[in-house]
Amino acid sequence: MTLKDVAALAGVSIATASKALNGRGYVHPQTRERVVEAAKKVSFTPNSLARGLLAGRTGTVGLLTNDLVGRFSIPVLMGAEDAFGTGKMSVLLCDARGDAIRESYHLQALLARRVDGLIVVGSSTDPRPSLGHDLPVPVVYAYGPSQDPRDVSVVPDNVAGAALAIDHLLSLGRRNIAHITGQEGYLAAQDRAAGASKRLAEEGLALAGGRVLYGDWSEAWGRSAASALIEQNPTVDAIFCGNDQIARGAIDAIRDRGLSVPGDVAVIGFDDWQVVTTGSRPQLSSIDMDLETLGRTAAQRLFAAIDGSEGSGVEHLPCRLVVRGSTMDGA
Repeated sequence: MTLKDVAALAGVSIATASKALNGRGYVHPQTRERVVEAAKKVSFTPNSLARGLLAGRTGTVGLLTNDLVGRFSIPVLMGAEDAFGTGKMSVLLCDARGDAIRESYHLQALLARRVDGLIVVGSSTDPRPSLGHDLPVPVVYAYGPSQDPRDVSVVPDNVAGAALAIDHLLSLGRRNIAHITGQEGYLAAQDRAAGASKRLAEEGLALAGGRVLYGDWSEAWGRSAASALIEQNPTVDAIFCGNDQIARGAIDAIRDRGLSVPGDVAVIGFDDWQVVTTGSRPQLSSIDMDLETLGRTAAQRLFAAIDGSEGSGVEHLPCRLVVRGSTMDGA
């Protein structure tokens, strides 16, 4: 059945039937009721695309990422796609692969398809250049924030996540806590180090070894750093690591020195990458950035922007603690 059939049954013009069903323009209440009843009788469902075009919308959104194969961007994209599916929005996904020219090409292609909005997913939590404010659609930045404070960005709270890790170790009675992390140039490494140091200072404690140990985001660095750390500071009873690979390397080094995990030294990582955390022996406690929730939140912020709710600034979402055997026996 078409709108023409509904109009004929209700005894009105097609234009009047359209106004009555879409709520656009004035239609006498009795006429509107007659059109609605006619639509029910013939089981007429308005064409969602046509209705969206009348409202200036296509029911599609663009997801633009620079790291489609990355383990951080995938869960963000999955969370966003779930939210868009619930909202009956179609998703167009583009991967710029870290290439600014490719990103510009994808952006123009998405705009040409008249998407209603865009989510830009970063490959790290380092701020990235804004797409600008002359675009015809709203943009939300996820995981990696925009450098422009006028934009809407949704990111994990790495500072609070690090404090959560320290709180867990303190609750276990650990007091000589060290921090081994990745490259100092990464904002994630800086934020996690800041959160750990601040939380320890609040308890009147300092990092074991006296400083943050920066290096690579790798198991090899975790092994070498933990081995040297324990040799120089034999009273270390816990290590908070900047990611899960470093933590697994640290566990290996602790065992190689004849110590037990968590009996002698408790170890906690960051990211909760389950390929690593559940494959470690013992399984690795970690801080989960809850990236699917971050993706869903970014989608909700985009829905709000599409509906005309203006926003700006960086929203930090909480991380969560996942406890396993590397910090608590039997966990």
